[in-house]
Amino acid sequence: MPESVLRVLTCGSVDDGKSTLIGRLLFECGTIPDDVMAALERDSKRFGTVGGDTDYALLVDGLEAEREQGVTIDVAYRFFETPERRFILADTPGHQQYTRNMVTGASTADLAILLIDARKGILPQTRRHAAIASLLGIRQVVLAINKMDLVGFEEPVFATIRHEFRALLGKLEFDRITPIPICARDGDNVTSPSASTAWYTGPSLLRALEIADPASRQAGPFRMPVQYVNRPDHGFRGYAGTIATGRVRPGDRLVNAGTHTEATVSRIVTMDGDLPEAGAGEPVTLVLDREIDISRGDILSVDPAPAAAEGLESWVVWMDETPLFRGRAYLLMLGTRTVVATVTDITTRLDMETLEEISVRELALNEIGRVSISLTHPLVCEPYETSRELGGFILIDRLTRGTVGAGMVTVVRKRNADIVWHRLDVDKAARSLMKGQRAAVLWFTGLSGAGKSTIANQVEKRLHALGHHTMILDGDNVRHGLNRDLGFSEGDRVENIRRIAEVSRLFVEAGLIVLVSFISPYRAERMLARDRVGNDEFLEIFVDTPIDECRRRDPKGLYEKADSGQIRNFTGVDAPYEAPLNPEIRLLTLERGPDALADEVVAALRIRGIIA
Repeated sequence: MPESVLRVLTCGSVDDGKSTLIGRLLFECGTIPDDVMAALERDSKRFGTVGGDTDYALLVDGLEAEREQGVTIDVAYRFFETPERRFILADTPGHQQYTRNMVTGASTADLAILLIDARKGILPQTRRHAAIASLLGIRQVVLAINKMDLVGFEEPVFATIRHEFRALLGKLEFDRITPIPICARDGDNVTSPSASTAWYTGPSLLRALEIADPASRQAGPFRMPVQYVNRPDHGFRGYAGTIATGRVRPGDRLVNAGTHTEATVSRIVTMDGDLPEAGAGEPVTLVLDREIDISRGDILSVDPAPAAAEGLESWVVWMDETPLFRGRAYLLMLGTRTVVATVTDITTRLDMETLEEISVRELALNEIGRVSISLTHPLVCEPYETSRELGGFILIDRLTRGTVGAGMVTVVRKRNADIVWHRLDVDKAARSLMKGQRAAVLWFTGLSGAGKSTIANQVEKRLHALGHHTMILDGDNVRHGLNRDLGFSEGDRVENIRRIAEVSRLFVEAGLIVLVSFISPYRAERMLARDRVGNDEFLEIFVDTPIDECRRRDPKGLYEKADSGQIRNFTGVDAPYEAPLNPEIRLLTLERGPDALADEVVAALRIRGIIA
């Protein structure tokens, strides 16, 4: 049995023939059992798109929706081998809406088969897939120019596409490109040379795969993310995980990259017994000669260990319909570690026509851009070009828990040694004690016209009368100064709330009770504000007024202007408002007036010990 394994990605624009190519390859390599072949011939009559002939695409298009539409939706993996080596093939979708599935398939591939329809040439989705493959570290490409039969197997068509793709090389980092003219449906140049392309003297597709270089992770330094600490009883303690790069042996000195504590490997434990040595890709449990502080998410490494990042510079493939904005916070998962991450800057995106970088402030669905990220906790990582395992991450929406982006680390930003916290003798607790109160942020949120500012003003008057020290931040007032450079686009709204959250935190440090009156329409931004201030010092107050009542009041005539198109991106009209799910205080304005609601807030502050 061949030992070498090559992981292959097939990608390209929709309907370029990826599934057909893989099915034909599997058929000609003799890996299709008789019963599967019989089912394929039967299904070809029902779902086939080749006029009654065997439709090899159905071998890998397993979902019923895929068969009915004739497209790939999910990532389909197939395994086969030749006398030369074994292969793992990933058939990924061509549709732009399934770009995330293509990223999944590319993340572990050694080589990409990039299909191009000879009739259509290089399309934007072709460039997008090529760019993603390049960013994800794939350095070998087989340029499979398919459906050559539909252009009469003409060499000039093949040569033109080959030349156009090679012109992209200055922007894509590929070490080897092998262009091959094929007809996947009939098998031309798939496993053997075709008489229809006598002018072509290169290898067949199968031969190009057999002679390709598999990516080697064995040569890198030892790295293993700890998945869990294995303690079945008091006599055994091991650290389980899959080795990312390098090799390890008993007697090797390892370090916890996060804490820089050292220990020596005494055993390498597996289900099949102890090993004298283990390498990349193997799941193992390492037993050390002494107990050191290690937990899930830590990285065991040889010295020198990778750095702990305070922030990242990265390429991000955005996968969500809601755009990526500066200032928004997400969960960032890298290996076995998850931390809260905030997007601090978005500088450029790749133009899919030219592959040039264009200056932008946000990323839309399926766009690829350069993004700066700050982390709430240090994260051990490396640039993606050094380690896929410690340089690739995903971004997760904190509310829906859905994956919204995939990133590749380009630069690891460590803590600036010149910037340190200066210890102050008079702290927040001392300032609050002097004022006879507990510092807090009262965050009033609701639609325009809900009564936020009116109620907040009444609350502040009552607190002032009781001798408490307060500060009120109102949306309109702040936009005349601190945020005068911001508009009302979704991205500007995110930045508006980020700045207010930072100012609120400073006032809390001063020991004040801060009353913030902002529409703040997005849950994610209110969650960010809560994180910056601290959960114990943040009270979300939902001024719950139906939009019909807000329209009736319309104290500034804003709804009327929004309805007539004079104001764009107005919350409740052509921009969304995400109501709080579990606010600390909910004020029902149709049931009680501002004075009674203000008394309700003050009473809640007493119950929580914020005021006496």
